[in-house]
Amino acid sequence: MRDYIIISDGSCDISFAKAKELGIEIVPFQIQFIDEDFKKEGVDIEVRHFYQSLVDNPNVFPKSSLPPVTEYVEVFKKALENNLDIICLCITSKFSGSYNSALNAKKILEEEYKDSKITVIDTTVNTVLQGLVVKEAVRLKASGYQYDELVSAINSHLSTGRIFFTIKGLSYLKNGGRIGKVSSIIGDFLKISPIITLKEGEIFSSGVAISRLRSLAKVKNIAATYLDEVKATPDTYRIAVGYGYDIEEAKQFYADVKKLFPNYDIDFEQIGSTIAVHTGPHPLGIAILKKFDK
Repeated sequence: MRDYIIISDGSCDISFAKAKELGIEIVPFQIQFIDEDFKKEGVDIEVRHFYQSLVDNPNVFPKSSLPPVTEYVEVFKKALENNLDIICLCITSKFSGSYNSALNAKKILEEEYKDSKITVIDTTVNTVLQGLVVKEAVRLKASGYQYDELVSAINSHLSTGRIFFTIKGLSYLKNGGRIGKVSSIIGDFLKISPIITLKEGEIFSSGVAISRLRSLAKVKNIAATYLDEVKATPDTYRIAVGYGYDIEEAKQFYADVKKLFPNYDIDFEQIGSTIAVHTGPHPLGIAILKKFDK
């Protein structure tokens, strides 16, 4: 039985150092500020530097660009030449064309590598929730799951994923065209603190708050309600806290979440540039995913 490798795009917010530790490959997105050239996230621009640039230039809206087909071809070909089959986990196709780039790379290579398997999956999620999907896939691979078993497990659990988060205002979402189904709460109130849910590959309004503290409290309450609805336990679900620029605020929020959900596996990860382009410097929230073997 051939071995295989798990590959993801940079939206999963797993650093290159962590990716090496996990035995996976990351294909980075690209970021552009004003008239600068596009830079590869985590390669040409570090996440912390990106956030500082956002804070220092509040009226500048950077752009992100999906990984080009050539980047996927390069990473895929390296794996195939090492006799590894591929499972590639991409950001929701409703937010980015990364999934299609990976599919095109597959088409380019599959004729040459006819005996190899390349599966490209639209995870329907992004950021730290996508990271949980990747980590669950890695965990099952390490436990002995064969290629087809893992592909089936991933596809059968993606619908359980949720992100509940808040940001400071809606200007970045509006500028980036990611308002979607939260548009009904915009009005003229770009200074409000919206609460947003990501599910099924899209973002939805879960209300608003007039202060940051109230919005964070609502995020925790909505997450708790969801866990109750699905009858989650620490054995069957895992959680991640995703944060942006303010590490001290994030640490306090993480501590609150740990108290609220004792005994759960709770990751603590910084949301990367790919997503922060659309949220601004202050995203903070909770990702929830059912464990793939439960």
